[in-house]
Amino acid sequence: MKRKLLLLTLALVAMALFAACGGNDDTPAPPAGGDAPPAEGGAETPPAPPVEVPDGVQVINLWAFTDEIPRMVVEFKRLNPEFAERYHVVSTIIPTDGGGYQLALDMALAGGGADAPDMFAAESAMVVRYSQGDMSSFAMSFEELGITDLSGKIAAADIAQYTVDLGSRDGDVVALAFQHTGSALIYRRSLAIQTWGTDDPDYIRTRVGPGWGRFMDAAAELDAEGISIVSGSGDIWQAVRNTGGPWIVNGQLDIHPDRMAFFDYARTLYQNGWFNDTASWSGAWFADMSGSGDRPVFSFLGPAWLINYVMADNAGDTYGDWAITVPPVGFSWGGTWVFPAANMQEGARDGVRQLIEWITLDTSNTGLQYMWANGTLFADNDTKDAVSSGVVMAGADGSIPFLGGQDMFDILIPAGAYADGTLFTQHDEIINGWFNDHGMYYARGDMTRDEALDAFRLLVRENIGIE
Repeated sequence: MKRKLLLLTLALVAMALFAACGGNDDTPAPPAGGDAPPAEGGAETPPAPPVEVPDGVQVINLWAFTDEIPRMVVEFKRLNPEFAERYHVVSTIIPTDGGGYQLALDMALAGGGADAPDMFAAESAMVVRYSQGDMSSFAMSFEELGITDLSGKIAAADIAQYTVDLGSRDGDVVALAFQHTGSALIYRRSLAIQTWGTDDPDYIRTRVGPGWGRFMDAAAELDAEGISIVSGSGDIWQAVRNTGGPWIVNGQLDIHPDRMAFFDYARTLYQNGWFNDTASWSGAWFADMSGSGDRPVFSFLGPAWLINYVMADNAGDTYGDWAITVPPVGFSWGGTWVFPAANMQEGARDGVRQLIEWITLDTSNTGLQYMWANGTLFADNDTKDAVSSGVVMAGADGSIPFLGGQDMFDILIPAGAYADGTLFTQHDEIINGWFNDHGMYYARGDMTRDEALDAFRLLVRENIGIE
C-alpha cells in the first residue's frame, strides 16, 4: 500500500547569488539598507503532481527560501544511497519577498501536523527570531537531535564563533551556518596602482584602515584621481551596522555611537562627492562593478558570496582586476542557518540529524564544507566558496580568477574572528533599512540630524513597539 504526498514547492527562486546572502544566502527585496540581494523572479509555480512514497520510507519536510539547501540534499542522497532508500525529502521553497517566507514558516511551525517542517533555513536577517526570539521554541537543540560531542566537533572544525552565537538559545546550539560571511574590502587593482603605485593587499589595508578616519583619507586621495572610493552609502553601511552594540538593549531602542557615526560618514561622502550615490542592488550599483558607472569605483565591501555571485556576474571587463584586503572594521554580512524543528516527526529525527551534521559540521572530504570550499559539490558549478569551518578553508585552495589568482581564504579566514554574533536582534532587517534611509536623508540635507533621528525613532516605536 502506498500513500500519496503532495510536493509543496510553492516557489523556486533563481538567485543572483548562489550561496545563502549569499549563493546564496541572500535574499530578495531588502529594505533600502540592502541587507540582502533581490530575487530574480519570485512568481509562484503550480504544485507538482503527487509523489508516490512507498511504505517504510520516512518523509522529511524541508523548508527554505532558495533552492540552495534542497540542491545540497540531492547531492547528499547521491553520495549516500542508503539514506535515499530510507528517506524522502519534500522541499518547500518560498521567497522572502515582503516577509512571505517568515509568515508561511511561522504558520507551518505553529500549525504542526505531518506537513510541518522537520528542518528549516533562516538567513542572517531573521535567524535570531528563530534561535532566540519569538519563534525560538520551535527549534530543537542539536544535542536533543542526537549530535554527540557537539562542542568538540565545533572546536575541531573551527566554526566561526559569531555563527555559533547567532544559532544558540540559552547556551544550547539550535542552528548552525554552513557559510562563512566574514567580510573583506574588495578593490580594483588598477585603480590602486593608479593612486598609490601598488596593488599589494598588505599595503592597501594600511591606506583604507584600520578605522573610518583612514578610509576617508583614502577617499580624498582617490578623489584626486577621479575615483570614487565606494559606489553608495549602502556599501559602508553593511560594515557599520555590525559594529557597536545591538539595536535593542533592555527592551529599548539603543543607537550605539559606532552606528550613529554612519550619519557623518554618509554626509562626508555625499558632500565631497566621494561616492557615486547609488542604491545597493540597483542597476547603477551593478554598473559600478563593471567600471561603466559615473566614475570608476575603487571598492566594495562584503564576503565571498558578494564576490562569487554578484560581482563576478557583473564585472564585465574588470573581471580579474580585483583583489581583497582587510576592511576598515571587521564585519559579517549574510549567511544561512539550518534548524531542526522541535516538533518534527519522530521518524524523521535521525535523517534530519544526518543532513544537518553533514551540512554544518562534517569536515571530511565527502562533507559539504570540503566540497563547497573546493568547488566540487555540484557538477554544474565549480565555484569555490567560503564555508563555516576554518579548518576546511585552511586546507583548501581559495585562489580564484576574479581576484587575479589571489587566495581569498587568506583574508576571509581571520575576518570571521572579527564578526560579532552578539550584536543581532530579531528586528534588525527592518531597523537597519530605516536607519540607512534616514542617514541619507540627513546626508543629502533633506532633514536635519535631529529630524532624521526623530523620524527614525517614531518608525521603530509605531511599527515595532520599541521605545
